[in-house]
Amino acid sequence: MGLNLMKRNFRLFAVLIALLATAATPTAAQNRYIVRTKGGLGSVLKLCLASNCQVQGALDGNIGQTYLVTSSQNLVTNLLGFVGNLLEQLLGIVSVEADQLLPLPQTSLTTIPGSLYNLTPVTYYGAVVPQGYVSQPATQIVRLVDAQNGFNVTGTGIVAVIDTGVDTTHPVLYPVLLPGYDFTRNQPGASEWLDVPQLQGNTTGNGSQTQPVLVQQSSAAILDQSSAAILDGGPYSDFGHGTMTTGLVHLVAPTAKILPLKAFSANGTGYLSNIIAAIYYAVQNNANIVNMSFDTPSSSAAFSAAVSYANQNGLILVAAAGNASTSAAVYPAAFNSNVMGIASTSNEDTLSSFSNYGSTDVWIAAPGEYVMSTYPGGTYASESGTSFSSPIVAGSADLLMSVKPGLNQSNASTALAHAVKLTPSVNNGRLDIYQAISAWVNAASAQ
Repeated sequence: MGLNLMKRNFRLFAVLIALLATAATPTAAQNRYIVRTKGGLGSVLKLCLASNCQVQGALDGNIGQTYLVTSSQNLVTNLLGFVGNLLEQLLGIVSVEADQLLPLPQTSLTTIPGSLYNLTPVTYYGAVVPQGYVSQPATQIVRLVDAQNGFNVTGTGIVAVIDTGVDTTHPVLYPVLLPGYDFTRNQPGASEWLDVPQLQGNTTGNGSQTQPVLVQQSSAAILDQSSAAILDGGPYSDFGHGTMTTGLVHLVAPTAKILPLKAFSANGTGYLSNIIAAIYYAVQNNANIVNMSFDTPSSSAAFSAAVSYANQNGLILVAAAGNASTSAAVYPAAFNSNVMGIASTSNEDTLSSFSNYGSTDVWIAAPGEYVMSTYPGGTYASESGTSFSSPIVAGSADLLMSVKPGLNQSNASTALAHAVKLTPSVNNGRLDIYQAISAWVNAASAQ
């Protein structure tokens, strides 16, 4: 009986090869696809034998169920009608989807409050920083100092930041940075400088107190006159984005370790496959919290599976809600049972004009206008967007974990929902770290 079944499956596989060969329509470029399987690497190799694709590697580490493949053919079109029935029966292939090239959110606010230019040097957990970084309006609004001092918490564990990488030599950040990984190059490390090597060593930063740098994703990120021309939009428009999001996690949870995961290039784009690989990497390298300051309007079976895997392994996921001023679903924020989506509010406690809103994308909001953070070259910058609201909440989740272990996505979300009520557009309200920790302490005591 087993032999007959094997013969039958071999015949069906031969038919499948013939059908796919007939359907194949070569195109000029190599297309990228994410393949999920129950049959391991062997099943994907057989799929590629049948459909003329090449396996580039596993996206999920040693799990061996999610792979990146490339092909000169349109696999999605060619496999239409096979996935979910014949392919799953023969090979265990669950889904085949085109890899997406995702953009980082864009904003274009142009004025910076004078309070952010407070350059008085102060010591913040071993590093000399400008007073404007530590005492900026955002930290006061969310009651950061009240929470840190009131509960004696400064961060613990590991926060993974999936972004453009980080300035690994920034004097404020390097003491807490783990080595990380560069998924855009498939190599250890996560330095942003690799995208713009001609700038390294040519900045005004000196590792201590420097003039804050104006960074606009829609214009120039100006470090000095010679670098302004290089960074004026184009392929380097998002250089520094990851260093800024990392700096905000550190601002809120200064003694937490940070795992930088480079899935985006300096031009602000990154493949979905690299993001998925970064999520699995975060889980398998002991991260506790993941910050994702990006969004896409399209859902993905492989993306959803990676998010679920992270949650099942106890990680807390936080994501930007997006900057399109819409209530339409964007992902990963709209994976709202597994991810907390974060909207942006102004320093006047109103929803930012650019921020997405509504319960599909938003769990809570946090300040995201004119936020000051670390920037490559030992400097500081100010920028606006939900990209910068999200890491403030990720750092807050880390403070919750500092109070008592056992934090997961569900109870972190519940605690952080003890927020300052604004309007229904920001769902549970605007982040209040002190209230959130109080709620978690009380809930933990009741258990």
